[in-house]
Amino acid sequence: MNTKNHSCCSHSPHSPPPHKHGRGYTCPMHPQITQEQPGSCPLCGMALEPFLPTGDEEENGELKEMSRRFWVSLLFLIPLLCLSFFPEMGGWIQAIFATPLVLWGGWPFFKRGWSSLIRSSLNMFTLISMGVGISYLYSIIAVCFPSLFPDSFKDQHHHLALYFETAGVITTLVLLGQLLELRARDKTGQALRALLNLTPKITHLVSRDKSEKEIPLEEVKIGDWLRVKPGEKVPTDGIILEGGSSLDESMISGEPFPLVKSRGERVIGGTLNGNGSFIMQVEKIGGETFLAKIVHLVSEAQRSHAPIQKLADTISSYCVPLTLLIALITFIIWSAIGPPPAFSHALINAVAVLMIACPCALGLATPMSITVGIGKGAMQGILIKNAEALEMLSKVDLIVIDKTGTLTEGRPSLSTILCISEKKEDEVIQLAASLEIASEHPLGAPLIAKAKEKGIELLPLNDFKNNSGKGVIGTIHGKRVAIGNQRLLADLNVEIPSKLAEPLYQEDQTVLFLVFDRKVVALFGLSDKIKESSKEGVEKLHQAALHIVMLTGDNQKTALAIAHKLNIDRVEADLLPEDKYEIIKKFQKEGYKVAMVGDGINDAPALALADVGIAMGTGTDVAIESAPLTLVKGDLREIARARTLSLATMRNIRQNLWFAFLYNALGIPLAAGVFYPFFGILLNPMIASIAMTCSSISVIINALRLKKQKI
Repeated sequence: MNTKNHSCCSHSPHSPPPHKHGRGYTCPMHPQITQEQPGSCPLCGMALEPFLPTGDEEENGELKEMSRRFWVSLLFLIPLLCLSFFPEMGGWIQAIFATPLVLWGGWPFFKRGWSSLIRSSLNMFTLISMGVGISYLYSIIAVCFPSLFPDSFKDQHHHLALYFETAGVITTLVLLGQLLELRARDKTGQALRALLNLTPKITHLVSRDKSEKEIPLEEVKIGDWLRVKPGEKVPTDGIILEGGSSLDESMISGEPFPLVKSRGERVIGGTLNGNGSFIMQVEKIGGETFLAKIVHLVSEAQRSHAPIQKLADTISSYCVPLTLLIALITFIIWSAIGPPPAFSHALINAVAVLMIACPCALGLATPMSITVGIGKGAMQGILIKNAEALEMLSKVDLIVIDKTGTLTEGRPSLSTILCISEKKEDEVIQLAASLEIASEHPLGAPLIAKAKEKGIELLPLNDFKNNSGKGVIGTIHGKRVAIGNQRLLADLNVEIPSKLAEPLYQEDQTVLFLVFDRKVVALFGLSDKIKESSKEGVEKLHQAALHIVMLTGDNQKTALAIAHKLNIDRVEADLLPEDKYEIIKKFQKEGYKVAMVGDGINDAPALALADVGIAMGTGTDVAIESAPLTLVKGDLREIARARTLSLATMRNIRQNLWFAFLYNALGIPLAAGVFYPFFGILLNPMIASIAMTCSSISVIINALRLKKQKI
């Protein structure tokens, strides 16, 4: 079926939500189905869920409706079951109780079942509605027109068997199963609701005369001043203007320790303020806040498909037609050779097959685990953009890590200034800073800062040129000036003072050469401190049996010194940005499943090419956009935790799939009566309905175990 033919639905795998900010509805089993209003999935018949959960804990309309139908149906079922023990009271009284129970209580199933038939998209509700409908319709005809049935339909007392209680029990049990399933599925959204509930409903607006008043959060505008008092949650993203405090950002970053922040530092909406008080200026509101983007990203990821889902989808697509065929064969065989009353046995066994073979457990096996796993990652500061990345991370055997900003702090400081000409220190700083002011490379920042610190006035620059991965060139006072690495000097055909640079390389310093009028006049040694978490992070990756490669544009000797300290397996140094891309491609051709970890703009192509791109949350927006997985804290140790989560999620999915396969493999033969000639075992349709419900609930409960998984 092509749901694009229907105005209310979209079936495009890449189609965006119908509304901005995640408004609209989608199917948990078929996330390609999107719809503007609540309703049922045209493929599987399940109730559609909102793109984004609300922060409210109230039951949704579908849950309330299913609950009401269940309790009313139960009231009709109790007397119906009692009457089934007294057949002499007549079938009419049973029909009186069964009719509202089946037709009103089971109306959602009949509606979805009929929709599946006219759309040629058979699903679990096709089987349920047929099983209940056949049982009820046969019983009504038997009560109204008993003379139509031959003796072969009657028992030894010449009574026609009635199945009102079967239809009633199945309807009530399916309602109960749907109710429990909706509640269990509702729990999978707790991670997102917890994030949504982080922001306060009311905040304190501060006017320019410092008077304050309380206003609803939705009335806050960009540029407003807000007071955040001790113990309150930060209302939105902004920057501290006055005061300071320690803030608990654990719900967003997973970092257990409060961070001390003061004037000029940014704060994130939803984080918890400590004992201090401060005034902040609003920078982002609504869907543009960091928290809102996380919620939207996680919600999108939870609706994505993992490759393993294709197996379940393929089997499910054959399951319903095959079940109908098995039910028909069961009915024919039992009618032909079954013990008397043969028709009754045939009908009961065929209905049992329809009930027990519903593929709902199979359909729920993957999306429930994905939803819980991605939600848990979000609560730990591991943002996974799609299910494919979550699955692929479990298969990764090689980690490629960028040096600057990933293994190191990414904030280089000026450690050494070595003048090798008649020019003084202030002169070479002036030349270097005048060049670097036009560059955005982080290595230039310490030189510019040094010039400002010493009060050195920068010189006018002309003919500026940026040689990516090498350095920068320009003209100052009519002379060509350049600053960069050995590659730049080779391009300029300038002699490299290797003996002077060697000691700096040995001290893990990155060396920049200042060239004035085709001669090196100074060397600058820049130190980028290794992150405290990097060594432990590398150790954890080694414990996970992963091979680690460091990529850097830095000098080979500096890179080797850092790699030795961190016990990294292999180093690729002196790289241009495009070289990283080619190295990833080379590893993939060698058969490795590669994860690339980076944080800069120049890492974006490699992040996109890798089997799994992992961006540091402390890096550039371009890198984060290019990678399907982001570590909010920018901590290398989180890679091992993300992989543990990936392995646990995939293990959980496989458990669910095996359970669903095994359940149908054993249940269908039992329901069809295959074991009857050997053991005298038959499966009552009511028991089959209970088993169907339990299978779905078991899959969901198993998926929810991921919430307690230690990563």
